[in-house]
Amino acid sequence: MKTTIDLPDDVFLKAKILAAERSMTFKDLVVQGLKLVTEASAEADEKKRKTELKRLLKAMRASNTEPMVPLSRKEIHDR
Repeated sequence: MKTTIDLPDDVFLKAKILAAERSMTFKDLVVQGLKLVTEASAEADEKKRKTELKRLLKAMRASNTEPMVPLSRKEIHDR
């Protein structure tokens, strides 16, 4: 997809130099940079979602419950 963006001159020149140093096109450098940013954002969102899910599951646990322990036949009849 084609698009047009306005970049500050200093950012553009640094990016062009970096692309040349890496023997790649400016376009490839921009695509690589955008992929890094979007993947990092997706990972941060996933981490935030997992943290929130753990918090919700912890909040749903009843504080007055004990783990179930199998009772012996005698304990069942005594109750």
